This record gives sequence, structure tokens and C-alpha cells, in this order.
Amino acid sequence: MGLYRDEAVVLRTMRLGEADRIVTLLTRGRGKVRAVAKGVRKTKSRFGGRLEPLGHVALLLYEGRELDVVTQVESIEHFRAVREDLDRLAKAQALLEVADQVSQERHANVGLYRMLVGALRALSAHDSPLLVPAFFLKVLAGEGASPVLDGCAGCGAGGPALQGPGGPLSAKLAFDLVEGGVLCPNCARRTSAPAISAPALDLIRRVLTGDLAGALNSDDSAAAAEVDRLVTRSVEHHLERRLRSVTVLNRW
Repeated sequence: MGLYRDEAVVLRTMRLGEADRIVTLLTRGRGKVRAVAKGVRKTKSRFGGRLEPLGHVALLLYEGRELDVVTQVESIEHFRAVREDLDRLAKAQALLEVADQVSQERHANVGLYRMLVGALRALSAHDSPLLVPAFFLKVLAGEGASPVLDGCAGCGAGGPALQGPGGPLSAKLAFDLVEGGVLCPNCARRTSAPAISAPALDLIRRVLTGDLAGALNSDDSAAAAEVDRLVTRSVEHHLERRLRSVTVLNRW
């Protein structure tokens, strides 16, 4: 045990006593860390407002048995554009909730940390309707649960099985959560899985195959909304729980 430095995003906080707070952090070097910020709720706290959810901070912590202790904190980014916009703030809460659910305590996941910081920066710069589902897709891929897109997730038929008589992707396809991907027309007829359109499938593929910027700039709002619904259901299926932040987001 001893002092260590790290960078982190504040995922959530919880009151502790009259003046302290437990902060849950996604750190760059140690994964999820829970730490006590002593006196943070006092008016003249030396931490100021830097240890609020969404804060991107540099920290000096003392490692404890169960909870670490924050001794110093400096702000790296505040994401003011996100905090001052209710819609963006709701989307950011969805990012934080999923990062919290998939991260493990004291188990470094630099990829997840970088994705979360990148997503918050992108959300601060540009409010794309596809940003949250794109983050979810990247998280699923990192968890080894990336959806099957280039063949039927049900019967295993190859790419041609996903093409209808009118050309590529003209057939009625489905997106099955249990099977974990796209179903060919034959399998789709035998299930109640929701349909997936060609534009929505194309957006998902672009996110997962390196054209993230192009997907985020897509002007197909209907396809983006469809991807949002399907991917949110997929990540909830993977986590085996409903996302509270998404329920709030859907109210806007």
C-alpha cells in the first residue's frame, strides 16, 4: 500500500457521513477504483467541484484495503458543453453507466478508459444521435460480444444468405439478441426478433469496421434511431439489466 498517481473519469458518487463522499472512478492504470474524498461536501473543500460525475481528472491517491483515499485532484477536462445541455448530459450518463457496469475493480482496461474519454470529447464537440449506440457497440466488441453481421447468427449461413432477390440486403432480416446478431430471412421467419433494415445494418458495420467518423456524421436519422434501439437492447441483454440512464434519456 502507498501513494500512486493516475488519471480517471468520475463515474458516480455516494455520500459518506456529513462531509465525505465515495467516488467511483474509471482510472487509466487500475481500472475501476472506489475512493473516499474527505471533506468534499464542505463549502471550502480543496477538491472544489472536480470530483463530480463526468469529471476527467488527474489524481494522487493512497491505496487502502477496500477504499482508496483521494489526497490531490486536478481537472483535465470539464466537458462544459455536455454539462450545460440536458440532452447531452443524459447521453453522457448512459456512457458512464455502461462503463461502470463492464469495468472491474483494480483491473486495468486502458481500451475502455480511452473509449470513454474519446466518447465524452466527441459528445462535447458534436451531438450525434449515433454516438451512444456506437460506444455501446465498441464496448460489446471489447467484451467479446460483438454482433454477428456477415452471416446468419442462427444457422451460420454465409453472406449470400443475407441477400434477397432484389440485391444485397434487400431481404427481410432480423436482429436476434439471444443468437447475438443478424438472422437470415429463413431464420427470421421463425422468430419474434425485431427486423433490421439495410441502412441500420450498414451503420453498425461502419462503426465496427473503422468508419466511425463517417457513421457519426450520417444524416439518416431513421437508421440511427433504429440502431440506437437495437444496440441498447443488445447491451442490456449482455449486462442482464435495464439501463436506468437510458430510461431517463428516452423521456426527453
